[in-house]
Formats: sequence, C-alpha cells, structure tokens
Amino acid sequence: MTLAELKRGQKGIIKDVSSIHVPLKLLEMGCLPGNCVELVQVAPFADPLYLNINGSHLAIRKETAIHIIIETIDE
Repeated sequence: MTLAELKRGQKGIIKDVSSIHVPLKLLEMGCLPGNCVELVQVAPFADPLYLNINGSHLAIRKETAIHIIIETIDE
C-alpha cells in the first residue's frame, strides 16, 4: 500500500521510500522507514495530503505520496 492510498484518520508505518522520487527535504522532515504516519486531512481535489509523521505536520503532493510504501496499523 502507498501513502496516497491512506484514508482520513488511518495510520501506518513507513516501510520504504523511493529516494529518487521523494525530495531530500521530506526525508529530513521524517519521511523515513519505521516512522508512524497518519492522514489528518485531504485538500480539495485530493491534493495535497496533510499528514502527521511522528508529531510533525507535513503537506505532501499525491504524486510524491505514491512513492512512499506503508503498512497500515489497525487500531
């Protein structure tokens, strides 16, 4: 499953990140394997995605989110 497929309120653990397609800035801000991610909100027209990654709030475009592989957490 990719980050772009998360539904609002759903949580997951980042498993893999394509460093070719994901900007270094996002990696520095916490988009790293092993970190917990939650989809907080989706902007109109479904882009960008507003995320909480280990307590940091980030907005990521959907075209970038499809390159971040996650595993969902059931709560």
